Formats: sequence, structure tokens, C-alpha cells
Amino acid sequence: MKRYSISEICDILGGGTPKTTIPEYWNGDIPWLSVKDFNNDDAYVYETEKKITQEGLKHCSATLLEKDDIVISARGTVGALTLIPFPMTFNQSCYGLRGKRELVDKHYLFYKLKNSFQSFLANSHGSVFNTITRDTFNNICIQLPDLSEQQRIAKILSTIDAKIELNKKISRELEAMAKELYDYWFVQFDFPNEQGKPYKSSGGKMVWNKTLKREIPEGWEVGNIFRIANLISGGTPSKRIKQYWQNGDIPFFAPTDYDDSVFQFSTKECITKLGLQHCSSSLLKEGSVIIAARGSIGKLTITGVPMAMNQSCYALFPKNESLEYLYFLTLQLIESLKIKGSGSVFKSIITSDIENSPLSIGTESIIQLYCSKTKAIMERIKINTREIVHLIVLRNQLLPLLMNGQVRVSEKKVSSVSQKDNTNRFVLWKNTYPVAARGEKSDTVLRAMYDAMDDEDK
Repeated sequence: MKRYSISEICDILGGGTPKTTIPEYWNGDIPWLSVKDFNNDDAYVYETEKKITQEGLKHCSATLLEKDDIVISARGTVGALTLIPFPMTFNQSCYGLRGKRELVDKHYLFYKLKNSFQSFLANSHGSVFNTITRDTFNNICIQLPDLSEQQRIAKILSTIDAKIELNKKISRELEAMAKELYDYWFVQFDFPNEQGKPYKSSGGKMVWNKTLKREIPEGWEVGNIFRIANLISGGTPSKRIKQYWQNGDIPFFAPTDYDDSVFQFSTKECITKLGLQHCSSSLLKEGSVIIAARGSIGKLTITGVPMAMNQSCYALFPKNESLEYLYFLTLQLIESLKIKGSGSVFKSIITSDIENSPLSIGTESIIQLYCSKTKAIMERIKINTREIVHLIVLRNQLLPLLMNGQVRVSEKKVSSVSQKDNTNRFVLWKNTYPVAARGEKSDTVLRAMYDAMDDEDK
């Protein structure tokens, strides 16, 4: 292993912001990154809230990043990291790190920093730090194995992250399919009529509704969302009483737990059964729709397991077996509240906002037909999300083992492996592809490393 400062193995790139008073600099096609775009657990960032034009880039100090450059936040949330999947630029609250190919694998460097950057900062600046400067990268030193070992380690971790991103992409596309059908049936009113043809487009009878000030299909109702769901409020046990929190196993949802997933399986904090008994939150059943009323206002998620929630949230639980319909109806409710609030930003949601928001409610038969057609889609999203949770845990367990040298993958490769039985292939790999490790290494860890390889490597 050789010891280098970050500045020795990377080109340090600066960010910048075009003048916001010049419209020609903004709303272009160049993604412009800030920390709120990537302060999450994803390896790559694919979307940014704002974009700039070529003129904007030309008239500011920002650098255009290349694929697999690293961006690190320097102020605010210090030390948040992301990889760049395609050219984009960034603001002055971040630095870009472009690894020198002859010294460091860019993916390895990302995982090395992800594993240890906070401790590097503490050793460099002391226990208190609130900003990163260019000098920081001169003072932070890391040890690197040879380049080929870096690449092998990075391959294992990046393959897991690629699977996580694939699952997320599939889930986003599945959600879009279910929403498209919802909009077609319950917004455009082209649900199938008795002959299986689109209702409104085929001349289905529409009636004027004074409350909504629009036509709705004959036989449909107008009311608030409480027609099909019960509202549940949250609450927080006292933080001063350890018995409410210590060693708790009940997930406790707060708006900060929202991660853009349709289903929620885990939370940063958990409470005990005693804590649940001493707060105003009930235990939400699996399949409850949580609405963030403050913080990440209007964001939705469905409980994948029973959990409690704090007072900044509401939950809706369907009265009938209509979760799929309830989820998208709630999305429609949030859009209605945004319109009432004169735009996409509103300060909070209170019970009366939900109660006083009339919606068109489909007939029970149409609702149940929709649910039957989308249940498998939502179940697939749920399975994908559960797998993501397991993959994140697995990656986070492997990360320190690989980076600290507790598990090392040797250079020797398997010469020939039977393709018939993957279990036998794993056993053969374990015996012929040496994995040098200090301390214990379980078959679970080894199997994860094996599964992360592609067929050619196997």
C-alpha cells in the first residue's frame, strides 16, 4: 500500500453559479448540481433541480464534469458524495474530484471516501468542522492498494450499486404504468364501460357537479378521501426516557426518512413497545399511505412493514381492499392542495385541508377492477424495494471489510467453471479463487462477493 494525499491522486475542480438575474444563463440542458440533489445513499445522481445553458457555464467559474468524476459537498452537509454518470456542472458549495487514472480507480476512490471521509476530516481538522477548502485535500491522506486490486474491490461494490439503481429504475417505470392507467380511468374518465370500451370517449353519460365545477361520470360520488380511507395521526415518545427508544424494534417514520420510494421498510430511528404505548401514534398496519405534512411536505410512501410515525405526518388506511387506488387518489389530492396553495410550495398540511378537498370517487366496481389490474405491479415494486434495503445493508457491511483489508480479493482467476449449477460454481470459486482475509469471513459475505461478479468473471 502507498500513502497519498487527495491532491496527489486527484485534480481538484471548483464549482460556480451563473448570475441568477440573467435569464439566458438558466433553464438550459446542462444539469447544475447542488448538495440537495445528491444528499442520499445513491452512488450516482441522475437528475438536478436546476439546469444552466452553455452561456451560463461560460460566464461562471463552474467546471464541466466528466463521467465518473466525484462531487463532494464542502459546506452545509459536509462530506456528502456522489458519482457523475454524464457531463454536468455544480455550484460553489461543492468540489469535484477527478482521479488520476494511473494512480487511482475512480470508483474505488468514491467508496474509499464514502467509507472513511468523516474520520479523515476529523483527523485533519479536529472534531469540529463546517467547511472543506482546497487545503483540506492536501491534508487528507489515504492508503491505496495497487490499481488492479482497487478495480477488483470497486467492481464488487459498484455491481451492488448498479443492481440497486436497476431496481429503482424498474420500480419508477412500473409506478408510471400504474399512474398512467389511473389517470386514464379516474382523471380522463375512460375506464372500460360494459362493452369494454373507453367510457367517456365512447359517449358515456356525464353529469355536471357543482362542487367540482366539472362533469363526472354518472353514478360517481364527490367527497373527500375519508370516503375510502381512515385518517391516522402521529406522535413522538419523549426523547428523555431511554426505555422508549433504546433497543427499539418498531420503525419510527419521520419526513426525513422519505427516500422517494413508493414503499418504506426501514427508518433511521426505532421505538420500543413501551414508547409506542406512551405516544399518540398508533402502530400503522402494512399498506398504510403516509403523507408528510411538514418537512418534505406532500411526499407519500406506503408502509412495507408495520411502523409508527411522528406528528409531522398523517396516514391513510383503506376501508376496503383498495390500496392501489388510494395511493394514486392521494397523489391527486396532493396536486389539488398544491393548486389551492398557488403553486408547488406550501408550508404544511392540516386535517381540514384534507377534509375540505373534494374529489371524484369512482364506483366500487371500477375501483376494485383497477386494483386487480395494478396489484401485481405494486407488489413487484414492493419486492424490488425490499431487495434494495437488503442490498444496501449488504453493501454497507462489505464496504469497511474491503476498504480496511479485512477481506482482500486476490488476482488469481478460476480457469474453468461448470455453468450447470450456480451453487456448485460458488463452491468451486470459493476453493479456487483465493480470498485472503484477516479475521473471520462468513459464507454470506463471500457469496455476496461472488454474486456481485458478472458471468465472465465467474
